[in-house]
Amino acid sequence: MCVERVQRLMMAIMLGLVMGLAGAGMLKVAFLLQLFVMIMLIVWAFTNFCPSTYILKKILPPCNFEEKE
Repeated sequence: MCVERVQRLMMAIMLGLVMGLAGAGMLKVAFLLQLFVMIMLIVWAFTNFCPSTYILKKILPPCNFEEKE
C-alpha cells in the first residue's frame, strides 16, 4: 500500500471508531476523537501539511496516480 491510501484508511477507521464509541454511549471520547480528526483536516486544508502523511512517507512509498485524459 502507499501513503495516501493508508492515510485515507486510517481516517475511515478513526471515523468508524467515533461512531462505535458514540453508539456505546462514550460521547465525550467520541467527541474528542472527532474534534481531533476535524482539526487535522483543517490544518491540512490551510497549510497543505498533514502530520500522518509526513510520518507515513518515511515508512511507505508515495502513490503514483496516473491521470487519465
